[in-house]
Amino acid sequence: MATRIGVDIGGTFTDLLFYNDQTSQMLVAKVPTTPASPEQGCVRAVIDAVDGDQLRQTQYFLHGTTVGLNSLLERKGARVGLLATRGFRDILEIRRGDRDEMYNLFWQLPEPLVPRRLRLPVTGRIRSDGTVHIPFEIQDVVDALEVFTSEGVNSIAVAFMNAYANPVHELAAEAAIREAGFSGEISLSHRISREYREYERTSTTVIDAFVRGRMSTYLRRLETNLRDAGFDGSCLITRSGSGSMTFSEAEARPFETIMSGPVAGAEGGGELSRQLHLGDLITADVGGTSFDTCVITQGRPTLLFEGKIVGMPLQTPWVDVRSIGAGGGSIAQVDVGGLLRVGPESGGADPGPACYGKGGENACMTDAAFYLGMLGEGKLASGLQLDLGLAEKALQPLAHKLGYALDDTAIGIMNIASASMADAIREITVEQGIDPRKMKLLAFGGAGPLMSTLLARDLDITEIVIPLHAGNFSAWGLLGADLTRASARTRIMGLDEDSLANVNAILEEMYSDLAARAGSARDTDEWAREVGLDMRYKGQEHTLSIGVPSDNGRVAISIDEIRAIFTRNYDRTFGNTMDEPVEIVSMRATVRHALPRRSEEPSVQDLSDETYSRREAYSFTEKKRMDFRIFDRSSMRVGDIRSGPAIINEPTATTYLDAGWTCQVHKSGCLFMSRNGR
Repeated sequence: MATRIGVDIGGTFTDLLFYNDQTSQMLVAKVPTTPASPEQGCVRAVIDAVDGDQLRQTQYFLHGTTVGLNSLLERKGARVGLLATRGFRDILEIRRGDRDEMYNLFWQLPEPLVPRRLRLPVTGRIRSDGTVHIPFEIQDVVDALEVFTSEGVNSIAVAFMNAYANPVHELAAEAAIREAGFSGEISLSHRISREYREYERTSTTVIDAFVRGRMSTYLRRLETNLRDAGFDGSCLITRSGSGSMTFSEAEARPFETIMSGPVAGAEGGGELSRQLHLGDLITADVGGTSFDTCVITQGRPTLLFEGKIVGMPLQTPWVDVRSIGAGGGSIAQVDVGGLLRVGPESGGADPGPACYGKGGENACMTDAAFYLGMLGEGKLASGLQLDLGLAEKALQPLAHKLGYALDDTAIGIMNIASASMADAIREITVEQGIDPRKMKLLAFGGAGPLMSTLLARDLDITEIVIPLHAGNFSAWGLLGADLTRASARTRIMGLDEDSLANVNAILEEMYSDLAARAGSARDTDEWAREVGLDMRYKGQEHTLSIGVPSDNGRVAISIDEIRAIFTRNYDRTFGNTMDEPVEIVSMRATVRHALPRRSEEPSVQDLSDETYSRREAYSFTEKKRMDFRIFDRSSMRVGDIRSGPAIINEPTATTYLDAGWTCQVHKSGCLFMSRNGR
């Protein structure tokens, strides 16, 4: 075991959870996010919640952040120059010739991160087998660097054709750039990805170059501030593809942290599913600015090997978390057609919803929920007391435009927000052949428990799980993020005995590279090795990724067994198989170092007296205002059952238990909610 701190930075609040390995005690804190300097809010949460002695004894600081993601969304990053193989400087605009929104006549390509004048060609060509076809011209690099210098470029991306097979030209370009005196950041595509597909690899390399400077500065400031406060342990950050990495590795590979924030909740959902044997789950993380959802199957979040941010692909392992602009701060407005819309614009942390009393005038989802009584007395985290008069004042202009009563306007806002979230869940369930009605909903985040019964209604789900410290659950998920490193390499070959020997030889090289990435091979025996293969039928374009049993990183099964695993997975995914030869396209090597396990017993809680108050609130089940009982979660003991309509308060979240729902306290501290008569 090890004492650790998890801090997750959201758009509105920064959440902290401190875990003491000796007592299993957990401390929670929630402070407003400081968007201009997010590390300040992070360190403030640490100092406010953890005393000096506890901080000095802490062994791990685990972090989830959207700094890299926000850098892309806001287009606030480095000034990047791109060196590309001659004839391929426009690959970022040529893309794949498809459309992200097929039926949207007004859809436009996202603007490339690098303008054309800073995308410069270099003579030289590597074939797909790694042999040199056209010699490298160093003078092209020198000439390009003169242009970059005159344009103020401070980060250079180098992405040459087929560099995944042989990086000799990229290494020569890097040497020439440094010899010419360039002191900025350099991103080489073969260090970013050893997979084929030029557009995806180039896009990923450019994104890495774009966010590298901002991410490095942020991580260094955060670590310095933590050290100054007395922390002397290891600093880790979550990876987009699950697990965690050291701050120093994140500085070298910042593109792997783009989805660091949203992944934390999915990681926590997977761990909770394994601990409590919950089966398949759908996570519903509702924060102040966004809604994040993920499918958990067999105790693990769904993993992809390519993601996409604002239309730009990232060729890296990627937990399939879908995010939309829908949260407590989502602004409600009437569009030009007279229809009520909710989000994606958000009031954020400052000024926030009108009821925060910080100067916000726009009606947000939180204003609607509070006006309907769903938030009880309106006492939120960090001592924030909501103002009912301000919520009503913000709703009035919308009600006037729509010609509705205030209640109907607020109900409409909540229903629209819930429908948007449900649609996001359908994308990762129904559209993937998964029936959400057979799964449990795991609701967390500051507004997840508030929205849980509405979402369950829209999706016809009958079981909901509200975890302990629900508002800070993403921070809890950080605490179990094992150290991981992953690599992939493309080498297309038929599935036969000769290829199996080649696969094992390549895997050994990959594991050596992963050890070298850490700066030394020390303690490599403590890292578990996992093997995956990307496979397809010959003649196909796309692949299916499968995990295969391995023995210390070597494939431990026969060719026939590999083919059988691929066939089963292909049939389950596509509903049929083909009578064609099978190919191996890429190999995937992952190493995992498990952090010391936490106790599975819930922390000891101070149980308060079992008292409750009453408040009138709107019931979406009964479609009218009713008398709701208001409980404090700390007064509920293991086995206690509560029936809706009720509101359950805790320091970090509010659970809205609508009429027709029953809630029971599990021995883990989680609330298990079920729909009556299911």
